[in-house]
Amino acid sequence: MSAASNVLDGWLGNPAPRAADTDRVRALRHAGSGWSGLRTLVAGIGTSGFAAADALLEAGAEVTVVDAGTGEAQREKGALLEVLGAAVLLGPQHVQEPPQPWAAYDLVVTSPGWRPDAPLLVGAALAGVPVWGEVELGWRMRPDPASGALVAPWLTLTGTNGKTTTVELTASILRAAGLRAGAAGNVGTPLVEALRHPEAFEVLAVELSSYQLHWLSTDTEASLRPLASAVLNLAPDHLDWHGSVDAYARAKGRVYENTERACVYNAADPRTEELVREAEVVEGARAIGFTRQAPRVGMLGVVEDVLADRAFVEQRRTSAAELCSFADLRPAGSDAPVAPHTVDNVLAAAALARAHGVPQVAVRDGVRSFTPAPHRVQTVAETGGVRWVDDSKATNAHAAQASLHAFEHVVWIAGGLAKGARFDDLVERTAGRLRAAVLIGADRALLREALDRHAPDVPVVEVDLTHTGAVPPSPDSTAAERDASAAALMDAVVERAAALARPGDTVLLAPACASMDQFVSYAHRGDAFAAAVRRRSDREG
Repeated sequence: MSAASNVLDGWLGNPAPRAADTDRVRALRHAGSGWSGLRTLVAGIGTSGFAAADALLEAGAEVTVVDAGTGEAQREKGALLEVLGAAVLLGPQHVQEPPQPWAAYDLVVTSPGWRPDAPLLVGAALAGVPVWGEVELGWRMRPDPASGALVAPWLTLTGTNGKTTTVELTASILRAAGLRAGAAGNVGTPLVEALRHPEAFEVLAVELSSYQLHWLSTDTEASLRPLASAVLNLAPDHLDWHGSVDAYARAKGRVYENTERACVYNAADPRTEELVREAEVVEGARAIGFTRQAPRVGMLGVVEDVLADRAFVEQRRTSAAELCSFADLRPAGSDAPVAPHTVDNVLAAAALARAHGVPQVAVRDGVRSFTPAPHRVQTVAETGGVRWVDDSKATNAHAAQASLHAFEHVVWIAGGLAKGARFDDLVERTAGRLRAAVLIGADRALLREALDRHAPDVPVVEVDLTHTGAVPPSPDSTAAERDASAAALMDAVVERAAALARPGDTVLLAPACASMDQFVSYAHRGDAFAAAVRRRSDREG
């Protein structure tokens, strides 16, 4: 690629690149810092990598981007970054070693999915070149307070499940209070992109994954400093990436570091409170718990069917503020029970927003106006007395358990990529709700084994793509081929589930696994399920 050749030729002509300027990197605290000429290597050209490279180029940095992929999406993004002045190198041969000696770089910015043991990132660490994620870059690129520009505080949240819903709820509550609020981070909008919004946000609700938290800077004095932070829940996940449950929990706990006002924890999950105790926070920051029980002083909780605040009210020792009721949490016209995890999500969102100072009525109004994103316990049809529910976002055992507990009798559709997880606890805790199970995906044998051990009387059906007559998808498959494969698989799954369900049952897609073995994403999986349900409903008339 021409731009890459020009930049790299210039470096090759310099026999003695200057050493990485770590002092300069350390001094990068805001958008007005010395970004011009900063020599950066961006690892990955996905959503966050592209946004990071774009922001760095706009700030005047020298940018080289590497990515193992060579597909259409990578080529299109690479071509655009080349026009903007970056050097772009695509292909697996470019992600093992840096294009130039490490002394040619001041900073590496990695996409969150890159594992810590990736050769390129290990090499940077050994060479003393700082490695940041896009979240760290976004924090360091906030406006300079001395410039008079609006600097939005960050309300940060992580957890194993419910992060996106809770962050979007937080933003909805903030907007109900009349604030220009945005949801960013792992929710889909990169932080560097949110910071460049034409109308500056007054506050940001920020979802952070364990990957993103892992790649925060070790220079904690200059790193992320949230106004309020929360860990929604903790359960084993992404163990193939982090290596252990403890390493995963440590990554999650970094969300609390440097918190200024409120560290929000889940009283039903003692490990989250322990992470607060372990964190180095700003003096005066408070620990704020949330619970489905009656709240103690300094907590948010539930009194009968009312969500109440005893943390952010002046007379909290003797009184509580009513935030909203269970009726506000239900879709209009619904009398369905409120799922326990929904209560958790609202309480955590309310705690973050109340820490920013919103009035209690904003919680109610924000909850009422909130529309959950698709594929999160979403009813897609009710036919013949059977409810069909899409919770494709339940990509781990903890999320699937919460979903299963929302229904009394379930035909469970599960399976995919286990990501190093096991399912014995999940099946043991939900066996009494299972009418039957329909298993799909690469690691369905792990689910079958758990069902055999803990729910031996539950009928189990396995559906393999090869049984449908469709061609399994491959990296070279077109979008049409992937859609056809997904449709054939889900048609077979839905037929088998329908044969097992009885009136009053719920057929629940809550896979407890990632989707990428058979689908493009969890959304692709959920869309295929919903479409198959609709096709069957149309046939049944």
